[in-house]
Amino acid sequence: MSNQLFEEFNKVSSKEWKNKIQYELKGIDYNETLVWESLEGIKVRPFYHDDEDYRPLKIDTETTAFAITQRIYVFKADRAIEKTKEALQKGAEVIYFTIDNPKIDCLKFLEALPKESFYFFTFNFLNADYVNLLSLWAAEHSYNIKILLDPVYHLLTEGNWYKNLDNDFNQLAQSISQSGNVSLQINNTVFQNAGANMVQQTAYTIAHLHEYLHRLPNLSGTVYLQASVGTNYFFEIAKLRAMRMLANLITKEYNSAIDFKIITIPTKRNKTLYDYNVNMLRTTTECMSAILGGADFVSNLAYDEIYHKENEFADRIARNQLLILKQESYFNAVNNPTEGAYYIENITLQIAEQSLSIFKQIEKGDGLISSLIEGTIQRKVAEAAQKEQDLFDNGKEVLVGTNKYPNPQDNMKHDLELYPFVKQNPRKTLITPIIERRLAEKLEKERLEKEK
Repeated sequence: MSNQLFEEFNKVSSKEWKNKIQYELKGIDYNETLVWESLEGIKVRPFYHDDEDYRPLKIDTETTAFAITQRIYVFKADRAIEKTKEALQKGAEVIYFTIDNPKIDCLKFLEALPKESFYFFTFNFLNADYVNLLSLWAAEHSYNIKILLDPVYHLLTEGNWYKNLDNDFNQLAQSISQSGNVSLQINNTVFQNAGANMVQQTAYTIAHLHEYLHRLPNLSGTVYLQASVGTNYFFEIAKLRAMRMLANLITKEYNSAIDFKIITIPTKRNKTLYDYNVNMLRTTTECMSAILGGADFVSNLAYDEIYHKENEFADRIARNQLLILKQESYFNAVNNPTEGAYYIENITLQIAEQSLSIFKQIEKGDGLISSLIEGTIQRKVAEAAQKEQDLFDNGKEVLVGTNKYPNPQDNMKHDLELYPFVKQNPRKTLITPIIERRLAEKLEKERLEKEK
């Protein structure tokens, strides 16, 4: 079938468009007026054209198969079991558990859960015997689980290894080699939440991955990339695509039989204490970016996450946001929905190129772990975070209801169940840990102090 409608029009080249725009600007500089630059240094033009800007990127994603994932922190096993069953009954498709205490009987816990569902397990400790016991029992009893391990993330956030580098990697290698239910996780959420820009997040993710590829030469199977997603809609889509593209590129150098799955969660960086209902709008667009960017598992953040304890109402709202996107908005209708979008492809390529450049610099300095010990990455993240913080403090980075159109009658002092600010925990550490910090913290502290 011929495209009769568009055959009636002559094709307009990129050069002709630029000449027309320059004419309409009446002497005003095109680059200074219409080309803007993001915090990452990515240049955004007013239009994109296939004869000059378009480079199709082969990044396969299975958007039709993305899974609604609910996170459950296992503090009391009985309560977590009850919450899991309720979540699965009300629309969650995958449960992502975090177990803090090795005293929890993992076999008794798993046995009480529905066998037909899929479960992720992560731990705030590293114990190969505990991991292998759970993994082998699950395989024997036909439970579909995946245990995710990432000792480098513990170093990033806590400043120390669980024990030491050699012991942690030995425990990791032992666990992965003994069972197909154990996989590597590359958790980069701390960078987004601490204020790193998107190029840095992508570069550090690839450097993080490379540490494992280098130290675990027989690594194979599925590796899970976990990312935090912000509200810069198209850029976040491009970031996830760039992460997947670079991860595949790096592993090819090792001839590794590895495929990647992406787990996402909205960022805490832009979430606010005041006018907290706006957090629902933020998390909705963030989940949309995650889905369109190719996330395989999408979890949401409760609107009151930063100041309320877990509660059924907030969990239900967060889960329903994803259900609406999937079942009513048809975000799972097609695979690779952004493929061929010139703007997104161009941003993806720029993020990938700049991230690869940073990655190469890190490798010249002996890799991610060495750079963390030297404090190089911490300084870079702090610089990016301060740049963004200055924009927020000056009103150029807007959080509606907080530094723009605040409601002076909004009081929160008596509604706090959790401490919503950075907690100080002085201790001796191997490296300076990367600390998550929200943009609105300083402003919110000042408002709380003025409340009656």
